[in-house]
Amino acid sequence: MKAKKLGVFLLTASITAAMLAGCGGKDDSKDAANTGTDAETGTDASGGDSNEVTELSFYNADLTEDDPWTDPVAQKLTEKTGVKLKVDHPVGEDKQRISLMIAEQNFPDMIYAKGDAGSLIDAGVMIDMTDLIEEYGPNIKKMYGDEFDKLKYSADDPAIYQLSSYAMGGTKFEDSGTAQVQWAVMKENNYKIPETLEEFEQMLKDYKQAHPTTEDGAETIGITLSASDWHWMITLGNPAGYIAAGAPDNGQWLIDDQYNASYKFTSDKIRDYMKWLNKLYNEGLLDPEFATQTHDDYIAKIASGRVLALFDTQWDYIDAEKILKSDGKLDKTYCGLPLTSDKDTKAPSLMYQGLATGQGVGITTACEDPVAAIKFLDYICSDEGQVLVNWGIEGTNYQIDENGHRYRTEEEMKEETENKDYKKTTGVGFHNYPFPCYGTGVTDSTGSTYTTDSKESIISEYNEEQQAACKAWDVELLVDIFPQPSEFETPAYPPTWAYSMPTDFVEISNKLDEIAQSSLIGCVIGSEADFDSAYDKMVSDLEGSGMNDAAQILTEMVKGKVALMQ
Repeated sequence: MKAKKLGVFLLTASITAAMLAGCGGKDDSKDAANTGTDAETGTDASGGDSNEVTELSFYNADLTEDDPWTDPVAQKLTEKTGVKLKVDHPVGEDKQRISLMIAEQNFPDMIYAKGDAGSLIDAGVMIDMTDLIEEYGPNIKKMYGDEFDKLKYSADDPAIYQLSSYAMGGTKFEDSGTAQVQWAVMKENNYKIPETLEEFEQMLKDYKQAHPTTEDGAETIGITLSASDWHWMITLGNPAGYIAAGAPDNGQWLIDDQYNASYKFTSDKIRDYMKWLNKLYNEGLLDPEFATQTHDDYIAKIASGRVLALFDTQWDYIDAEKILKSDGKLDKTYCGLPLTSDKDTKAPSLMYQGLATGQGVGITTACEDPVAAIKFLDYICSDEGQVLVNWGIEGTNYQIDENGHRYRTEEEMKEETENKDYKKTTGVGFHNYPFPCYGTGVTDSTGSTYTTDSKESIISEYNEEQQAACKAWDVELLVDIFPQPSEFETPAYPPTWAYSMPTDFVEISNKLDEIAQSSLIGCVIGSEADFDSAYDKMVSDLEGSGMNDAAQILTEMVKGKVALMQ
């Protein structure tokens, strides 16, 4: 706590110095004219006419390529805010960068530390932005609206150290669902949507029996998973929560109505799901190589067209689908399904879990001009800033139609699709993450969406397989067959996967995940007769590794987040 108090002291000193000196060392008369912020655009009250530029260093833990800040959107951001970012990012296998910063006491002005933010906060490095936002952040407050208090760190420490790097609000116009099945399988079943695991299983068995091999003679695989590395969480762990429990994404944990956390693999419903996978494995419907194949092997199998079904999420297998599409095998690409264990369980795919907090951009105590930094972030949150980072330059990257709505030409959309360097050279979509943003489908005062994705744009990009399914289901969007967002209540707490966790929780959690990965695989590939005893042993091992202690820590954190909103 001493470190945090030091951070507060340094923040106060920094703000005081900035207010006395003004942005970029202007004299008092100019500073007096430039302390206001336009509530609509976030620009300085002077209109941004000053040619003075403040350079702020920024570390982006998720950036994988250089950002020289020279593209047209970056230049426009500097023109509007008077701020130029000097961007740094991890290089190669650099995973200890944040720890090194702390050890050397050498920090950038602004930082996105992803999951390492907790270490910086504990070290007193992140400043509390609350007063800065109150003074200079009208657009930040407008963006986060009723969920603004979720930005606060905890009930005991209600400081705002970061703005969220995840979308605020929005509607999903597309989703890969809880399970994915080839369009060829769906067509052969007259597009019937399976409502239980038994129906899903029978659909795959019938198709596999009718089509034991692909056109080129390769054996058809019913279901495959990627479980030999961290992808086990994506293809084995996460689907269990969605399908068996109808639970939203809270990482490896389930949160009940009283905000109590439990490690999800101790759930009876998830146990039954794993027993079902064990049966499929022993019957040969589940790929016998799922536990040992590399992720590259997994993608190659999908790209061959052999795999009938997946339990995954599209970003994880999209490279395989690109190959299938380029090979003209559209019917071997995948239909996302709202699959659950039974008819009474709702797939949570479209559920809005509320603002995800715990990871985002913050200002460090090293920043000599926190006012310039917060004004820059506020501009990003403004309508004008959101349009700029998402759509680009009017007249170049997008146009305005007779109704005042933004649109992109076919040439521009083709350029984005075919030019792998489109984002980096134009800046369009290159500077929106990890900065604050509105979600897909959220509209501004003109009725245009802040993002380039809209219901109409998604529909216009459907291929012939997707169009045929919409016609068969009599829907506009593929996700219209899913339980809709209005059927769910938004939780009073942010999703737990984004939290900045204390070290003791992380240490226990890592051990639990190690046990779960090896034990769950062992349960699935074992004999059906041995399943229950193997699963009981896993639960016992989890309990002996601090599971209940970790559950208590997380429960207190979740209840603290709820308290912030009350």
